[in-house]
Amino acid sequence: MATEHTYRVIVRGKWDGLTEEARARLRAEADEQGLAQLQFTPEGSLACDPSMTSFAYRYVVVSDAADGEEMAAALAEEKAEHALRAAGYGYRDLRSSATDMDTMKVNRKRR
Repeated sequence: MATEHTYRVIVRGKWDGLTEEARARLRAEADEQGLAQLQFTPEGSLACDPSMTSFAYRYVVVSDAADGEEMAAALAEEKAEHALRAAGYGYRDLRSSATDMDTMKVNRKRR
C-alpha cells in the first residue's frame, strides 16, 4: 500500500507581458487578500512582489511518498500554469521547491 506525504511547494516565476489591466487586477487582489496570500493551500495562494516583476504560488500537495519532492513540485507547477493561463496572465521561468512535511525535523527549544 502506498503511503502519501504532504508537501509544501513554492512555485516562483516572472511575469511576462502583463497588461496594465492585469497589473491593476493583481494589485487589487493582493490588497484584498492581505496575509491570506502567504498561506500554503491546496488551491494555491498567489503573492506578487510590489514591482510586479515576479510572483510566488504556495501550495499544499498530497502525493505518493515514493514519488518524492520532485513529483510534488511538478504537480504544483502544473497547477500554477493552469491558474495563470485561466487568469490570462503571461509568465515565464517557473521553478519550484518542495518540502516534505512528514519527514521534516522540528527542533524545539528545551526549557
